[in-house]
Amino acid sequence: MINNAAQLIILRGNSGSGKTTTGKVLQRKFGYGTMLISQDAVRREMLFVKDGPNPKAGQLLFELALYGKRHCQIVILEGILNSKWYRQLFEDLLREFNHHIFAYYFDIPFEETLIRHQQKPNAHEFGEKEMREWWNDKDFIDIIPEVSLHKDLSLNEIVDMIYHDVIK
Repeated sequence: MINNAAQLIILRGNSGSGKTTTGKVLQRKFGYGTMLISQDAVRREMLFVKDGPNPKAGQLLFELALYGKRHCQIVILEGILNSKWYRQLFEDLLREFNHHIFAYYFDIPFEETLIRHQQKPNAHEFGEKEMREWWNDKDFIDIIPEVSLHKDLSLNEIVDMIYHDVIK
């Protein structure tokens, strides 16, 4: 059954900013019928490709979002999702979901992302050097309005804010 009222939530920001944790908590809060699409899972685990200009994961992320639009009430897309590299994805999502997009950018200082990264299960896989190389400050999407999320907001405050934005 096609669900034309599906809502898309986009969670973006630098590595270690809290996107994945927020996405998982939101999925549980919204409950059954909520699809969570992780850029890292698609790119690193499903496709086993590196990120960069003309990303190989972009088309699959879009196809998964379309599946979610057709079969789910809520679709959550989370990842770094560089605004320039994934511009085509954002244009395609805007065309498909129209006014049913809720986008959030984790505008977290680099030092805070380092602290948060140390608490992650994959903290041993990369460190400060790589995170500095990947850092892309204030990488807002210019075609989809994004709510800026700051380090002083707790996980519960962020989840509650997004939940209430979507259900109103």
